[in-house]
Amino acid sequence: MEKSPRTAPDTRDFAHIRDWVFDLDNTLYPHRVNLFAQIDKNMTAYVSELLQLDPVEARALQKRYYHEHGTTLQGLMLHYGIDPNVFLERAHAIDYSALLPHPELGEAIKALPGRKFIFTNGSVKHAEAAAGALGILDNFDDIFDIVAADYVPKPAGATYDKFASLHRVDTKNAAMFEDLPRNLEVPKALGMRTILLVPRNLDEVLMERWEVLSDEDDHIDYVTDDLAGFLSGLQFD
Repeated sequence: MEKSPRTAPDTRDFAHIRDWVFDLDNTLYPHRVNLFAQIDKNMTAYVSELLQLDPVEARALQKRYYHEHGTTLQGLMLHYGIDPNVFLERAHAIDYSALLPHPELGEAIKALPGRKFIFTNGSVKHAEAAAGALGILDNFDDIFDIVAADYVPKPAGATYDKFASLHRVDTKNAAMFEDLPRNLEVPKALGMRTILLVPRNLDEVLMERWEVLSDEDDHIDYVTDDLAGFLSGLQFD
């Protein structure tokens, strides 16, 4: 990495930002909440039932499709022509009670100048449920989900283009917050300010190598483990 990403927000770097784009899972809420463990279990059960595989085989295939296609859903659609709506409904049939209202985050998002979006590889229903549980849903102008992306997930460049075109986002005046380094490569190339959300204590979470910031990730401007604190540190007139 030629230049290490900064941790403390510099308002001058964000003075031109008019569109604020947030990933959902492990971004608007911290990694330690681990909602994805429930989603992961549901996806494994779906694959097992669909293909009559034992859970170990189903999980292996699920993860292979995730690596190869960006989402398990995309892999299943390409190889088996499944109904994506059924898959999304099953995958996101989870308990959101681990998410507690976060008024500080809500106020920090509300104070940002310009529009705010959720941009997720999940569904609108899932985003509404999660953001609603956090008490921050009303602070967003819209949600761009996997359905709006024609089921082509981040980090595909066409998906970012579709988002920007749909909402008429000038990417040079936009910032994106994400928990996966690879999902910030295209935004950086498009001129967006890029901010990576990381777990507060990496030793306490299980992450794959490619999910962790490396010396090769020179497309990330800022890194933080506290989204509310980072946003609150931006002081606009």
